[in-house]
Amino acid sequence: MAEKCPHCNDQTWKELNFISSISQLLLSGNDIDRLLRQVLQSLCVHHSYKRGMISIFNRKAGSILIKEAFGVSDEEKAKGIYYPGEGITGEVVETGRTILVPLIREDARFLNRTGTLNNLGESSFLCVPIRTGVQIIGTISVVKDYSPDSCLDGDEQLLQILASMIAQTAQHSRSRDEESIQKIQEEYSGCEDPVKHPPNIIGNSKALQPVYQMIQKVAPANSTILILGESGVGKELVAEAIHYASTRAGRAFVKLNCAALPETIIESELFGHEKGAFTGALNPRKGRFELAQEGTLFLDEIGEISPGIQAKLLRVLQEREFERVGGSVTIKVDVRIIAATNKNLEEKVRSGEFREDLFYRLNIIPITVPPLRARPTDILLLSDFFIEKYNHLNGKDVHRISTSAIDMLISYHWPGNVRELENSIERAVILSEDRVIHGYHLPPSLQMADPHLGTREIHGTLQQKLDSIEYEMIVETLKSTRGNLSRAAEQLGLTNRMMGIRARKYNIDFKTFRRNNSFLLADEASCG
Repeated sequence: MAEKCPHCNDQTWKELNFISSISQLLLSGNDIDRLLRQVLQSLCVHHSYKRGMISIFNRKAGSILIKEAFGVSDEEKAKGIYYPGEGITGEVVETGRTILVPLIREDARFLNRTGTLNNLGESSFLCVPIRTGVQIIGTISVVKDYSPDSCLDGDEQLLQILASMIAQTAQHSRSRDEESIQKIQEEYSGCEDPVKHPPNIIGNSKALQPVYQMIQKVAPANSTILILGESGVGKELVAEAIHYASTRAGRAFVKLNCAALPETIIESELFGHEKGAFTGALNPRKGRFELAQEGTLFLDEIGEISPGIQAKLLRVLQEREFERVGGSVTIKVDVRIIAATNKNLEEKVRSGEFREDLFYRLNIIPITVPPLRARPTDILLLSDFFIEKYNHLNGKDVHRISTSAIDMLISYHWPGNVRELENSIERAVILSEDRVIHGYHLPPSLQMADPHLGTREIHGTLQQKLDSIEYEMIVETLKSTRGNLSRAAEQLGLTNRMMGIRARKYNIDFKTFRRNNSFLLADEASCG
């Protein structure tokens, strides 16, 4: 330590000495992460700050992440993800202006994303931008004890000085992280099978690859997951894949559909109840949170829960504790939450139907599952799986899908997604009598636009249905006889003349089936 200047008071000398030590520290090595960590630790220890964070704005990811922290656990640090304009940190990055919050609990902008607010008591918060030129690299922020008489101006000046000193180091850190993301993206883009395929999900389409990648990344963590997607896309399967790829795989995977029960029942289902808590509560009962202890709780249709349940769920997410209905004993739980919804929660937040703070708690890591119409190459894979499933359940032996049925499956828009496809295949397997799924075995909604019948709606009149069946039988027979018109006529019990008349009626060129033998064989192999 340098000799004290006789003209400086103790506080000034302390600050000058601290800044000098930071300057020497930044010159001492090349390990960027270690330097930032040591700077932050030195700042908080010397100035008795309760928490300290250096956050970096990653342009590739589009988000602001906590790079180094003091007084914050790794789990809390992982939750501290913000976007420009979001919360105090996001506002500082977006505007480039310092924000001082004398009392945290009185400022609605403080989102408490890390979950540390409840352990801080009465505290003040300061957040200062880190910049190089006009660019905002990130922020440095601290939490200190609140005092009604204290002035934050001195703390602000200190943080601004420190921010300018570490700006270059922070810039190097950001550049390195962005390069890493770019490298990973390039590696994935050049790889045919970039991610591990979850064993419980069927589909190899390009649209599913980002979902598989996210499952692989988030499974080892304990963060809350929000799965988004239309009804019937398989959100529960994604939740299962995350659970069974995680360190909690050996524990319970507990499910609850929040849309299927009224508010009073949902509260009991989630938190359990004590004996006598309500009429019919003859014995105490554990709720889903207790049943999922050290495992995973999957809350489907989370957008349907009432405001009262939203408030109670928020408390569990924040505190990891609750009381049973009719009870007073606080129960601590260690449960990972995976929620799912087919609703637009952001719109529900704007309309006041869904709590904003709960939305941010749930939306830590969102995963969007694409609809079936966005992955048509998976339709036949799924159909084969469902055929095998319902063959076994119904004692059937269906082994092929006809060409016209395939055309219907591929051209349909599937508003009910995978669930609708499964129901359609179950119906077709049951109705099939010749071990083949024909177009007329599929639901009427799929028969609206059979490509081979032009604009004819085959579910309409009796004649249209008969024409559809006759057309499909002729095509299938020509397909099996490799375009041999005489053999096809014989199998159908027709004369060659009658067969020719019907071929002209439906504009069928039997020679096409001779030219495309290799295609037909491949088609049969893929569907059998």
